[in-house]
Amino acid sequence: MDLRRRNFLQAGAVLSFAVMSGVLTLEEARAAETQWNKELFEATDNEGVFKALGASSPEKSDKVKLVAPDIAENGAVVPIALSADMENVTMMAFLIPENPNTMTGMFNIPEGTEANIATRVKMAKTSDIFGLVKAGDKYYLAQKEVKVTLGGCGG
Repeated sequence: MDLRRRNFLQAGAVLSFAVMSGVLTLEEARAAETQWNKELFEATDNEGVFKALGASSPEKSDKVKLVAPDIAENGAVVPIALSADMENVTMMAFLIPENPNTMTGMFNIPEGTEANIATRVKMAKTSDIFGLVKAGDKYYLAQKEVKVTLGGCGG
């Protein structure tokens, strides 16, 4: 059996079991469809993202560290990391204005968790990457330019 098909069937079985056993209600399973911010993920620039989040003007802060390569040889897999040395961090996000959708990834940080995330992103072309952090009621920003030699978003 194809491994992808097997994984799909296993995931379906687990979800079905969770719904049937009462661990997950049908309403909760459907709620995931409606709990996303369409305006946020369709924004084509930083200002659109800030507006959708209700973040009027994020402050640049040296307590927010964005780590990314200076040059990415392959824009399809660019490793990036974001950390914040501050209290009450509840959300961290990556914004890449040159990509088709500026909001590249958003992570909710549970209370008591270290504010440190790492992932890989696709980049269409050379661009600034922004790390956005929400701590308390304020938003903070870090920025770094990454030069892409081979595009990852259809390039």
